[in-house]
Amino acid sequence: MIDLDTFADAATLDLGPPEPKPTSLSGDQMEAAKALFTSEDGLVEVGVWECTPGHFTADRTRSSEICHIISGRASLARKDGEVREVGPGDVLVLPKGWTGAWTILETTRKLYVIHRDAA
Repeated sequence: MIDLDTFADAATLDLGPPEPKPTSLSGDQMEAAKALFTSEDGLVEVGVWECTPGHFTADRTRSSEICHIISGRASLARKDGEVREVGPGDVLVLPKGWTGAWTILETTRKLYVIHRDAA
């Protein structure tokens, strides 16, 4: 049977205790995330993520990600140096193969959808 899941207010959802961000380059960043849905095959995940200010690398070599910024501000830099700033209400797509860096300017919370490659 196919079911329907709903989740109340992603802006205030308890994500659990924050932990140090492993790819952080500066800012002693802390992050927390909560997966809301994972497909049976594990290739699609929907969740909410939050991170404190600082700078970290991102690699979508084997996955793509769609993000809806709920709160905060961040800038994303591509490997070629182009920078884009995002904030509340913005939607961004990181296509498979995208690599770059995020700079979290103020604590940022996003709803994310990740689609991973099959192994």
